[in-house]
Amino acid sequence: MRDSVTVHMAASPEQIWDLISDVTNVGRFSPETFGAEWLDGATAPAVGVRFRGHVNRNGWGLKYATVCRIIACEPGREFAFTVVGPGNTPINTWRYELVPTADGTDVTESFQLANSLPLRVYWLLAGWARGKTNRKGMQETLRRIKEYAENGATD
Repeated sequence: MRDSVTVHMAASPEQIWDLISDVTNVGRFSPETFGAEWLDGATAPAVGVRFRGHVNRNGWGLKYATVCRIIACEPGREFAFTVVGPGNTPINTWRYELVPTADGTDVTESFQLANSLPLRVYWLLAGWARGKTNRKGMQETLRRIKEYAENGATD
């Protein structure tokens, strides 16, 4: 009920962290999440801050919004958030870890579903398909971040 993808980027950890920690950038990088906005008056990332993400699930038209809460926010090192469900229960945690190298940064994106009975059943029945979609999406997200970080804005 988890997976990760790592991509090397010829950019500093701080530059990459600035891109991924500003959730309003998500539509630029993610193949599924097409937008996000800060909630509760927040304008920047911090542990406990909430935001709403807008998702086009699997790219075939099922669109919905999720509320997320930032759970790790260490500039240049880590950014993570949990998608929350009813009762503020964590459903899925998305994490970016940044490791400096001699010529840039190794960036790892990962997801981990919460260990609940409904999610274990879901993963058992549909996990093979969703896991494949998540892995492909993480690869595409990191490719887009890499391109943007290494080549600059191409809006």
